[in-house]
Amino acid sequence: MAGSIDTGNLAPEFVLSGGVLKGDEFTRGTYTFIAAREHPLVLAFYPQDNSGVCTKQLCSYSSGLEQFTDLGAEVWGISPQDVDSHEEFARKNDLRLPLLSDPDREVARLFGIAAPGVGLRRSVFLIVPGGRIAWKHTALVGLTYQPLEKLTAELALL
Repeated sequence: MAGSIDTGNLAPEFVLSGGVLKGDEFTRGTYTFIAAREHPLVLAFYPQDNSGVCTKQLCSYSSGLEQFTDLGAEVWGISPQDVDSHEEFARKNDLRLPLLSDPDREVARLFGIAAPGVGLRRSVFLIVPGGRIAWKHTALVGLTYQPLEKLTAELALL
């Protein structure tokens, strides 16, 4: 896909607003890639809060969050909706991972996954300490997602 970044490349730097649900509190903040470069990071780009496939995907990753953290990894969900939408989505589905807002799809463009008409292609990037992309998957249609088991198996190999 034109403009996409390959495994082995450094992931682009970015700063996004977002929030995470902890207990009953949704804590908003700024998320910077540079601050997360010391440990593995899973970036899960998804098209829409509260859509069927996106809800299943993020619920799966959230319910299996301990499997990611046991491997030393953080998981961030990124979509074009604003932080208010992310808060409602997190509360409705008890999502415990940070949800970041990319309203202009600037970060999606940096990663080469912005798509006319759909906003962005459902994609997952596994990034190793130091910021290199170790593994990626970009869906052509976006009706399926990479399961938790696949992602944790790939992380375990890093």
